[in-house]
Amino acid sequence: MRLGLALPQYGIFADPKAIVAVATRAEAEGFDSLWVGDRILVPTHPSAQYPGGAVPPGFRRFLDPLTVLTVAAGVTEHARLGTNTLNALWQPPLLLARTLTSLDHVSGGRLDVGLGLGWSPDEYEAVGVPWAGRGARLEETVDIFEAAWTHDLTAHQGPLWTVPEGRIEVKPLQTPRPPILFGGFAPAVLERVGRRGDGWLAGPVPPGALAAMWATVGAAAERHHRDPAALRLVVRVNPSVERAPEDQVPRRGSVDQIADYIAAIAPAGATEVVFDLQQTATDLDQLIDLSGQLKEAVNKRV
Repeated sequence: MRLGLALPQYGIFADPKAIVAVATRAEAEGFDSLWVGDRILVPTHPSAQYPGGAVPPGFRRFLDPLTVLTVAAGVTEHARLGTNTLNALWQPPLLLARTLTSLDHVSGGRLDVGLGLGWSPDEYEAVGVPWAGRGARLEETVDIFEAAWTHDLTAHQGPLWTVPEGRIEVKPLQTPRPPILFGGFAPAVLERVGRRGDGWLAGPVPPGALAAMWATVGAAAERHHRDPAALRLVVRVNPSVERAPEDQVPRRGSVDQIADYIAAIAPAGATEVVFDLQQTATDLDQLIDLSGQLKEAVNKRV
């Protein structure tokens, strides 16, 4: 089981010194990957409910994900750097492809591109992007990524964007391109992972439900003549670390309860778990300490 850690990015942890401290410490302690999320704003009068209930107050103070990864890239050498998830629809596809290419270069080819669609229509309105049709918009965005990253001559003609034929000679260091993972639970997301993704970014769902959805991904991969065993299942866990009733684990739970959950999802197909401790730690020292405790507890079980 590979273990990752969310970089300091929001709330009281939105600080460049914290990014450097956690990135260097996590790599030194053997974490395999470092991750960031993506938020634009917290609406005062939201038009949709946040999936976890109340929006975490820390989301009101949120650093740009790719800037945070760039800082981490400069102070690490081995840990992979990923977005979990990046809302690709908030930027023009070709410009975002260039930024991701640059990040793959400055990191020495360590980038994982995790893409999602978010939950808030208000954020889409804020950046001038329609909420409706976002699945099709994501498909075309990835088409443009592929065109920019894997072809000598880049060109695209689609319902939303046109890229005139031209040359983009700076390609990602990873060949043929950085891994692309998709986040979400909708049937269309699971089908998209199996059809064209390199992995699935999931949240903390019960092991049985996770296994069933992962089987759906595998079936989609087989329908498209792809090997399900080549796909990654990355589960993000953002717990309140305190002993809790079993039906609340892993959203709440002690270190041992959370580690037991992770041991239970390994047979369900999970290949990597990412801890986001920014909603439970009260300062940087506690965040670093909890990450070490969780890593040690998981390594004893898996």
